[in-house]
Amino acid sequence: MKVREAALGSEDLRALLADVSAHALAYRTAASTRPHCPARDYQELRAAFNQPTPERGAHARAVIAELAALAEPGLANIIGPRFYGWVMGASHETGVAADWLVSAWGQNVGNAHATPAASACEEAVTCWLLDLLDLPRESSVGFVSGATLANFTCLAAARGEVLRRVGWDVEADGLFGAPPVHVVLGEEAHSTIFSGLRYLGLGAKRVLSVPSDDQGRMRPDAFKRTIEKLEGPVIAIAQAGHINAGSFDAFPEIAEAAHAKGAWLHVDGAFGLWARACPDRAHLARGLELADSWGVDGHKWLQTPYDSAYAIVRNAEAHRRAMLIAASYLPAGEDRHPADYTPELSRRARGFATWATIKAMGREGIAEMVSRHCAIARGIAERLSAAPDVAVLNDVVLNQVAVCLGPEMDVAKADALTARTIARIQREGVVFVGGAHWRGRQIIRISVCSMNTTEADVGASADAILSAWRAERDA
Repeated sequence: MKVREAALGSEDLRALLADVSAHALAYRTAASTRPHCPARDYQELRAAFNQPTPERGAHARAVIAELAALAEPGLANIIGPRFYGWVMGASHETGVAADWLVSAWGQNVGNAHATPAASACEEAVTCWLLDLLDLPRESSVGFVSGATLANFTCLAAARGEVLRRVGWDVEADGLFGAPPVHVVLGEEAHSTIFSGLRYLGLGAKRVLSVPSDDQGRMRPDAFKRTIEKLEGPVIAIAQAGHINAGSFDAFPEIAEAAHAKGAWLHVDGAFGLWARACPDRAHLARGLELADSWGVDGHKWLQTPYDSAYAIVRNAEAHRRAMLIAASYLPAGEDRHPADYTPELSRRARGFATWATIKAMGREGIAEMVSRHCAIARGIAERLSAAPDVAVLNDVVLNQVAVCLGPEMDVAKADALTARTIARIQREGVVFVGGAHWRGRQIIRISVCSMNTTEADVGASADAILSAWRAERDA
């Protein structure tokens, strides 16, 4: 049996990468006109990919051609201008190009000795992120895969530090016999927070849940009453950017009450934290800098390629204690080792794509984009709420719009019609929206987060939603 060579020759490699470039170029340049729904569904794609295990290797160009042919009909047009289903960025072209280099370079980013360029880049990007978000400059940053891991990493640092203050070393001795840690958060905290608490052994059901107002904001008076009663280690969790309303907790009041009890205050700012990079939205996040840690995504509002988020911790030593991986074969020393700040020893060099994206957009470009998206969200909300049988349930302060169809109808009937309307919108593909249950109703969720979305999309978006609603309502 003939065994293929391990590496392609230079001409074959050039042809292969040219093929990849051509596929990527064709896909991205058609994004503005492609329907915002996959052409084939999961069952069809499952059948297409269901092939016997390959017995012999195939030529690289043939493999790439087959992969593109199989996958592209089932890709969501997340980079399109009217993808509003979830808070998802459109992967800035410069970041994508940098990410291609990351894959080509094949760096395993664990320590500064083996991969000094990646380590130095992350250190530089740390400074940029703290500057753009106006967070304490002494903070450390772990480059993780998404908001779930960002929150997990920050909460791990919080767990270790609040227990250390009462004489318990959780990193060495675990949770068996440890003093109980109280966790206080708003009743509408995001699901990723509860995932992180489960992973850390703190329990998703052991939390003290604080009532929220009609915009999903944790009530500071209720938070203060709750935390004042507690004794021992406490972790408090606030939110910047409610998943449906885009609202922000009252950080100055919450921080004052938390720190009066010696609590660690963490902020889940997956997308809302970027308001601090936009002068006309920064007031929403006033006082957020008083917290002890922050989780935020890059692949949402910053538009980096996927697998990009940041765990930011004011107490860098607590951060490092929680994440440190030590072994005799790993270099030590004073250099910044990326693995000291994330749960992963082996990972891709995430800092390069963030560096390239920030470099390409600059402070002004990031601020303009965030401001534009918020204005577009307000524009869509105004167009929809002008219809007599549509209501917007949230104050549109950021990029989120929570739409209630048939507010005067019987709730069960309206909810069923809303679910069918969402399905129709997704099938028709002019826009892509998601759904959620909020304030006792099935709603349409609109999240404006693509760098490719412009003011010109406001009318088409509202018209497509209203057209689908009327078709279902009148059917």
